[in-house]
Amino acid sequence: MGEFKVHRVRFFDYMPSGIRALAFNQDTERMAVARMDGSVEVFHCSDRFFQEKIIPGREQFGIEGLSWVGERLFSAGLNGGITEYDLTNQKVKYTIDAYGGPIWTIAGNQQGTHLAVGCEDGTVKLFEVNEDNIQFERNLDRQKSRIVSLSWHPSGSKIAAGMMDMIQVFNVETGKQRLASRIKECVVWSVVYLSDGTIITGDSVGMVKLWDDQTGTLIKSHNVTKCDVLALSVSQNEDSLVAGTSEGIVVQFQFVSMVLGKDDKEWVRTRTFRNHTHDIRAVAEITTAVVSGGMDAQLVVRPLLDKIEERSAASALRKIHFPHRRLVACARKSGLMLFQYPGHLELWRLGESEGKGSSLFVKRNPEKLLHLKVKGEDHIRCSAVSPCGEWIVYSTASTLRLYRLHCDNNNISITKISKLPKVLSSANQLCFSSDSSHLFSASAQSSVHLVSISQSGCKFVGTLKPKSGSHQAIHLLAASEDGKWVASANSDHEVHIYNLQTRKVHFMTTVFVLEMFEYSIEQKQYTDWSRTVQRKGLHRLWVERDTPCLNVMFNPQNPSHVILHDMYMLCIIDQSLPLPDDKTQFYNQLTLKSLTEEQRKSHSHAFKVCKTFKDILCVELMPDQSLVVVERPLEDIATQLPAPIKQKKFAT
Repeated sequence: MGEFKVHRVRFFDYMPSGIRALAFNQDTERMAVARMDGSVEVFHCSDRFFQEKIIPGREQFGIEGLSWVGERLFSAGLNGGITEYDLTNQKVKYTIDAYGGPIWTIAGNQQGTHLAVGCEDGTVKLFEVNEDNIQFERNLDRQKSRIVSLSWHPSGSKIAAGMMDMIQVFNVETGKQRLASRIKECVVWSVVYLSDGTIITGDSVGMVKLWDDQTGTLIKSHNVTKCDVLALSVSQNEDSLVAGTSEGIVVQFQFVSMVLGKDDKEWVRTRTFRNHTHDIRAVAEITTAVVSGGMDAQLVVRPLLDKIEERSAASALRKIHFPHRRLVACARKSGLMLFQYPGHLELWRLGESEGKGSSLFVKRNPEKLLHLKVKGEDHIRCSAVSPCGEWIVYSTASTLRLYRLHCDNNNISITKISKLPKVLSSANQLCFSSDSSHLFSASAQSSVHLVSISQSGCKFVGTLKPKSGSHQAIHLLAASEDGKWVASANSDHEVHIYNLQTRKVHFMTTVFVLEMFEYSIEQKQYTDWSRTVQRKGLHRLWVERDTPCLNVMFNPQNPSHVILHDMYMLCIIDQSLPLPDDKTQFYNQLTLKSLTEEQRKSHSHAFKVCKTFKDILCVELMPDQSLVVVERPLEDIATQLPAPIKQKKFAT
């Protein structure tokens, strides 16, 4: 694997935002996740929960609920507005005011024709879903307290609403109240309406209750927790229900026969999952798993093993902590690091060390050079620093800003470049050329704008347009070290390689297989090594990893070495060595060092894995062959979370 001097960076205080709402689209197998900072993420559930899209949040834009209508996604929140998202370009499409004060809940019917929202003023408001927008239709009977939860009957003819001390059932056609059931001294945080007319509620006194929608009578109660039941979700065939609590526990109920051979079924508590430390604000039961999220900011995917035919990577417990995108940029030639927060950027200079051994003496500490606050309400979508460290750029959904950095001894100042080309209105991804003379901006419809930058200003050079005509946003962008090529990847699984001299597509390919590819630009084809990988396949331990690779690098001083990493490990692939088969052990480097020379040779294969570092956000190879490893220990994140509800433990 070789020896590397490592800058171990732990001063990026990234803090993930808590999860507020989930919405699962059964048809497309997409999970939408809303966070406390107003951002929305879309995960591909059948693609190992890869985070396909991220729509940044905005200041004072809290989201209380999400709802899919077909392939369209809507949210509502305490600002009183309903928002539809442009998922192709990953931005807000429009927001309309519901004129009912803060909105606490939103739900779409299964027919895809209407949205219902529950408001602070006690109204349930219906909106018709049209081709390009939504239109207010009517208010249902107004109540005395805010509407906290909503659920449509699968027929679309009735709506159940939860509020303080009560649940209501409304006739959608007339807007009139059909039934009221009183629940003393509690808040109905969540409600589910089943096709057989059963209404299930979760409330602030820790109960899951079943009601008859014809008589309003209580059928059965389950005491789940001493705290709150905050969220409920039912499976598509209505035979399983999950409840999320403020204790961080998920409880599953199943609709089963109590006597073998009898048709009479009851809802029975069957499983308890303890994967969270704080309030669970949202749950969703998908085809083969329970998904939950809450104040601890982690998205937990808990497989239901009785619904999985064979054990594989899909049957593993997943905890998604970090976004599947880069929040750290490195000015490799100047030793600077740019950290992206939602509302500001920080520029740091790496420290210096001396001596030899596993731990080196630090002769100069890392230094924070710049704190750049974003103007406006929109959060940062992407950012970059030039390799020379002289240029900083960032983009929100509505604007792009470019700055020049001036260093005079220890005095740091920046100048905003005021006259930018009009095409640089916003970007989905940004990067600089290796000589810092050009900026690449990935815009809408998978195109890449190319501008030259110098002391005299910024000048538009041209637009690199995809061969396929795809409209999906670009989520990966990279420029070659020799300045001849730039590559992009979009959500349609397309990879484009552009020739910067001709500004034309040199090669385009579509990648669907969950493997690893290496492409020869000169030969316009996959390399022999890449074809070997596709033919033989990769080791099962590699394939079954539950986090995506966040960066891939070639080592200029050793072309056969490919360096990559995910959240848990750093890996160097030595293409000169044979690929491991499934019987080969994956030893980390510390274990290999303890073996004899002969034993090490017998275990020699292409994959060299290092697990010395953990909770990795970024790894970069510097020109002096040192590595920069940016870690964000989960323990540090946990210490900054609000205190969880205190739970009494045995013998304490």
